Amino acid sequence: MNQPKRSDEPIWWALFSAGGVCFAVMIPGLVLTLGLLYPLGLLPEAAFSYSRVQQLLQSFWGLAGLILAGTAICLPLFHAMHRVHHGLHDLKLAKGPLTKVLCYGLASLLSIVAIAYSGIIV
Repeated sequence: MNQPKRSDEPIWWALFSAGGVCFAVMIPGLVLTLGLLYPLGLLPEAAFSYSRVQQLLQSFWGLAGLILAGTAICLPLFHAMHRVHHGLHDLKLAKGPLTKVLCYGLASLLSIVAIAYSGIIV
């Protein structure tokens, strides 16, 4: 009996699924809070001062900020790039592993840039 070929697809499908959950749960909450309630003055202005938000995101050794950046930026990036990769595959534009490397590499690079520029990891 031959050993079945190992695949990296479960990793990408897990990131796709997690990104979809973040799109469905986290992003609407952030849009509601930061895009509607805060600008309409329904939330106290002191709650979203720069120093308070920075203190919150860097508390617990930056874990809270890392979780927020990961759930609001990084996981949805992998979700979107997984859709792009499989869309290219469905259109028969994906030739070999190049599109997989480009799509997931771009999502990885943008995730690193987002976390680095958020000031969480110095």
